[in-house]
Amino acid sequence: MKKLLNPLSVAALAAIVLSVSACGPAATPTSEPAAPAESGAPAESGAPAEKVKVRVVLQWVPQSQFAGYYAALNEGYYAEEGLDVTIIPGGPDIAPAQKVASGEAEFGVAWLPGRMLAAREEGADLVNIAQVFQRSGTLMVSFKDKNITRVEDFKGKRVGSWLLGNEAELFAAMRKAGIEPDKDATIVKQGFDMLQLLNGEVDVAQAMIYNEYAQVLETKNPATGELYKPEDLNVINFNDVGTAMLQDGIMARESWLKQPGNEDIAVRFLRATFRGWIFCRDNFDPCVEHVLNAGTALGESHMRWQLNEINALIWPSPNGIGIMDEALYKQTVEIAKTYGILKRDPDPGAYRTDLAQKALEGIYEDIRGLDFAKIEVELKEGGN
Repeated sequence: MKKLLNPLSVAALAAIVLSVSACGPAATPTSEPAAPAESGAPAESGAPAEKVKVRVVLQWVPQSQFAGYYAALNEGYYAEEGLDVTIIPGGPDIAPAQKVASGEAEFGVAWLPGRMLAAREEGADLVNIAQVFQRSGTLMVSFKDKNITRVEDFKGKRVGSWLLGNEAELFAAMRKAGIEPDKDATIVKQGFDMLQLLNGEVDVAQAMIYNEYAQVLETKNPATGELYKPEDLNVINFNDVGTAMLQDGIMARESWLKQPGNEDIAVRFLRATFRGWIFCRDNFDPCVEHVLNAGTALGESHMRWQLNEINALIWPSPNGIGIMDEALYKQTVEIAKTYGILKRDPDPGAYRTDLAQKALEGIYEDIRGLDFAKIEVELKEGGN
């Protein structure tokens, strides 16, 4: 999911901040977990007798975008860390930043600029504690007959975008190419699917590599009666253009982290979550099963495609999974300021890496995935 829906207003965030003080005391562990065993799993004998209840709210509905969390739950990694984790699905009317800021969840998953950093700027005491996605998943997609192979070719074209804050990467890319949006091209508000591209209403459309791009490839080409193929399309990736922005990260509330024992809970949550993503990298089919069992409304082939592409947004993680790429963070902030997502530079406390670093110290599996390579995934009509 990627839509920046329901932006938090100043008034709403003020109410959130006030409501935090009314929340009950945070749960604390009854004892420290034992050091991890060589297999990468903490020794069961050191786990607290009574598990600590924590909640994580996702950015969207159950799908492979969040496979690592479902794997960590179902493979028992959270339990091994002494945690009883409830995964709260997101949706169009659920703002993870608001849920975390109000104390309705201890952790949340959200895009960095328009969700977490914008909420912090408005007064919520949110902090990014792990940056799971190391690169952007946003593309611009067109059919080959449009001859759009680079951003410079957008001039004079009908360019689709979800807008709602999602246009920042696109507009930054256009201006970098000397094209002024709304002046040198026609910006078309795009629906949350690819129908406008398929129907010829736009020349080039915004898409997530793990979702809308696959939707095109799951559709029959009326000229051939077969599904569209990648060779039918031209794809522009913002990571290649140099205007990519950071997406799914994990946030928590600063005031919650300051309470005794909660930093330790956060480290244990991150460790188990990272191991969930490592499992999904190394155990593709079982990971997809975890997503399907979570109740996704999307088909199996779509979920397989999505996991393959999500893995590629995480791996390789040169500094270890969850560690912020400082250069991409700065790039994200600069673009966010340019396009009004942020009014100013975030304060230095907007993200921290110490908790993720401690979590990595307790993992004996490969935390970087430098040799990662995607697999071949066959999409079926409608993503079934």
